[in-house]
Amino acid sequence: MSIFSSFERTLGGLLEGAFGSVFRSEVRPIEIAHKLAREMDEHRTMSVSRVYAPNEYLVWLSTEDRARYAGVEDDVTDELCAYLLEHARRNELTLTSRPLVTFNTDERLSLGEFGIQARLVQLDDLQTPASPYQEEEPGAAQSGHTMLHSEPEPTEGSRREAGGRDRAHVVVRDKRLTVGPSGFVVGRSRGCDLVLDDPGVSRRHAEIRLTEHGWTIRDLGSTNGVFLNRSAIDGAAALRTGDRIELGETEMVFEAS
Repeated sequence: MSIFSSFERTLGGLLEGAFGSVFRSEVRPIEIAHKLAREMDEHRTMSVSRVYAPNEYLVWLSTEDRARYAGVEDDVTDELCAYLLEHARRNELTLTSRPLVTFNTDERLSLGEFGIQARLVQLDDLQTPASPYQEEEPGAAQSGHTMLHSEPEPTEGSRREAGGRDRAHVVVRDKRLTVGPSGFVVGRSRGCDLVLDDPGVSRRHAEIRLTEHGWTIRDLGSTNGVFLNRSAIDGAAALRTGDRIELGETEMVFEAS
């Protein structure tokens, strides 16, 4: 068994073992761990001879979710930091310091929703911003946003060099969410990147992904279909900035970087 697998087992034990009875929130440590690793992959920075990864991760939780970690928060964040450190070693990513994971509260989040910001910073620059849910400013540190997820690590074939053209956004319910090149699944299942509480949306409804031909949206066999600019799509369709996507009763706007 690889060292990386043992870290997953350790983190899983944190959930199922001595602390298992504590985590009755919708946001569980293993879900956070998987998304943190994905954020590390998607926010890589290339230099001449190295690939740098973010070393600071801010996890934003709802007030109720944050309260459920009282008493064990330090233990959980320590395990998450160790998980990220091993993930970086396994994928030959360079860190300027040991990963730092901190929990923060955003009262606008509902139970089961959480956001992540990933940044590459020096030790003396570590600081906590006001909130992850805001418009990105030119020159600002890149950050990842999500609303509940637990999914497999992206494969090597799906990873692309991190850059502006490899990133897009969707605006839904007044929130602007980052879409990375490895795919962004939308549906009612808690395993999706964006979870929609909409009875007209299937468990895994649609996926937005960057292909060699550009950004696309694909219907994942949903019951009610995917509508792009008021027209139903058949299979996959190309996306452009300003396109309006309808899933059930939910509408979102696509923005390419």
